[in-house]
Amino acid sequence: MRLIRQLVSALLGAAVLGSLLLGTVGPASAHDAAESSSPADGATVATPPDQVSITFNNNPLSVGSQVLVNDAAGSNWADGPVEIVDNVAFQKLKPGAPAGQYTVVWRVVSSDAHPIEGNFSFIATAGASGSTASAPVPTLGTAQPGTTAAPEQSPSASEPFPWSLVIFAGTALGIVIALGVLAKRRLKA
Repeated sequence: MRLIRQLVSALLGAAVLGSLLLGTVGPASAHDAAESSSPADGATVATPPDQVSITFNNNPLSVGSQVLVNDAAGSNWADGPVEIVDNVAFQKLKPGAPAGQYTVVWRVVSSDAHPIEGNFSFIATAGASGSTASAPVPTLGTAQPGTTAAPEQSPSASEPFPWSLVIFAGTALGIVIALGVLAKRRLKA
């Protein structure tokens, strides 16, 4: 009976220790992230582009992808499905888009199967060919037409080390060792 109590105590202690160790590990940061966009966020372009793109640090899945390109009036100028090539998602725009501010709202499924989303905006100083809207007049603080902001340097594309797996394996190994010691004591008695 005493041996059973010791075994239960050892298992309970190992479980509590394992829980504490795993509880102190921060959340995993394995989700993919957008590295850049074209046009860049906040950029001013001469006319609305034929397509917008978002570059990710890993290859997103094509299932469930959506990109909306809304003008200032709320009209969506996205044309057709999102196309994903390697780590870049492309969305074509309808012809004849007017001048003005555009907000791109995107959602894709990351390579680890979790949905990620974001948005960026840009300004077109003139409408696309066939557009009937008049172009806004650039004001103080507006970038020159056709210029885009330089993308930020992306952090290393290497994956973070899975410390939670190391801690889990160490805890499991500790439990196995504790059980072995208890079994050895039982056999000697």
